[in-house]
This record gives sequence, structure tokens and C-alpha cells, in this order.
Amino acid sequence: QVQFVESGGGLVQAGGSLRLSCAASGSTFSFNTMGWYRQAPGQQRELVAMISRGGSTKYADSVKGRFTISRDNAKNTVYLQMNSLKPEDTAVYYCFTGIGISPGSWGQGTQVTVSS
Repeated sequence: QVQFVESGGGLVQAGGSLRLSCAASGSTFSFNTMGWYRQAPGQQRELVAMISRGGSTKYADSVKGRFTISRDNAKNTVYLQMNSLKPEDTAVYYCFTGIGISPGSWGQGTQVTVSS
């Protein structure tokens, strides 16, 4: 079992920034990938960004150049720095851990709301 503590969501104006954090604990040997998905109302959950234990990253096209994912392996913590936020970034953001591109465990989610 993996447990999560997510933080950093909130309300921000368009063009602003937020930083999400997610600390994983428990069965930390069971994953090598950490990252974030998001789900807007009425939409499917979509991958935002992911990072391997070695530091390889993958981003959704819609966030490239605006979001940066990073990771502290010693703390099993992943961060998502979100800049130049747009109203379409409004969603619940879910931290995940997994193997490769396959999520295995999910955090409880944190709301990000971007006002226009």
C-alpha cells in the first residue's frame, strides 16, 4: 500500500502560478514512476506529467513549456510547478505512483481552479 499527502492546490488567476507537492509513503519499493493526472468535470482523467526515478520526464502537449515536474527520491516526493496557468487547467489533480507509464496507486486529489 502507498499512502499520499498532497498539497498546493487552490484558486489562482489566469497567468498565475501554483506548486503541487505529493509525498508518498508505505510500499515505496513498489513503484519507479511518480506523476500527476488531472480530471475536469465531465472529462476523462488525463496524464499531465510523469517522472521516473532516474529523472526522465513526460508531459502532456497542453502543458509543455508551462509546467515542470521534479522529484526528490530521498523523500519520495514529487512536485509540479505550474506557471502561466489557464482556465482550461482547472481540474482535480491526482498524484500517482506506478511502474513505467502505468499508474498503480492514486492520491486523494487536490483542486486547482484558474479564474479568467
